[in-house]
Amino acid sequence: MPDQKTHKVAVVAIGGNSLIKNAEHQSVEDQYDAARETTRHIADMIEAGWEVAIGHGNGPQVGFILRRSEIAARVEGMHEVPLDVCGADSQGAIGYALQQNLQNWLFQRGIHKDVATVVTQVLVDRDDPAFQKPSKPIGGFMDEGEARRRETAMGWSVVEDAGRGWRRVVASPLPKEVVELDTVRALVNAGVVVITVGGGGIPVIDTGNGVYAGTAAVIDKDYASSLLAQSIGADLFLISTAVEKVALNYGKPEQRWLDRITVSEAKRYLEEGTHFAKGSMAPKIQAIIWYLEAGGKHAIITTPENIGRALRGDTGTHIVRDRARRR
Repeated sequence: MPDQKTHKVAVVAIGGNSLIKNAEHQSVEDQYDAARETTRHIADMIEAGWEVAIGHGNGPQVGFILRRSEIAARVEGMHEVPLDVCGADSQGAIGYALQQNLQNWLFQRGIHKDVATVVTQVLVDRDDPAFQKPSKPIGGFMDEGEARRRETAMGWSVVEDAGRGWRRVVASPLPKEVVELDTVRALVNAGVVVITVGGGGIPVIDTGNGVYAGTAAVIDKDYASSLLAQSIGADLFLISTAVEKVALNYGKPEQRWLDRITVSEAKRYLEEGTHFAKGSMAPKIQAIIWYLEAGGKHAIITTPENIGRALRGDTGTHIVRDRARRR
């Protein structure tokens, strides 16, 4: 068992979209191949001495599961799959692809290390304001008649989506607690690579007296990975995404790449509201701020293929705590 006082622990958050390169490569086989490439770089981290817990997104994959469920219900009359169960399904499937590929890489390198996927629930507050204003589109498009029927019969919240049709929307509450935290912590401390909080975790609420029940919601995977990093005292929180570095004024003539910033600078840029897109980079920055403000040491945002270089300080955006002022 690794020494809990000396080993380096990293939480690595990878996006569900990172398993799908483009519209022409969405099959299960394509996603497995993408997972192979991503896990190669995580294997580099492990070879360099890091103990790793991996969080991942699942947006596209849950979308596929929902569509299959909707089509099967319409064509064959089969029961539809609840959203929380879709999340559990995706945790197993994505976890399998990541787990097997990582096991293969480690075996090829002569590294004797176990890899395990934990089906993970994440507690949310049933009174979270997000439940009053569902905003996360899920599933396929419907005509207004079908949308209204489901709204009445099934209690769905539905919206018209940019002229493309009607869709169901669900809440995106903040994560409060990783239910399987003790299990994840024990595995990490035992030297096991753990794949956990998949898709931000399966959202559950406490119905009273400690009884959990799944709820139709979506948790941001960066927020859940941040909570995990805080909860296990990770030395590093690394978010793997589509860009090598974070930029101010991204995509504009005055674009400026960021190499290293403090929490105060990150908060200022986030509050300015013009630099980071709400659906992509903003939650990543917020997740890192929460991690560092809770005592985290170091955070990095970069692409999977640049993880090794980022760990050496050669690339990526590094975010650190503010230095304490001298008295």
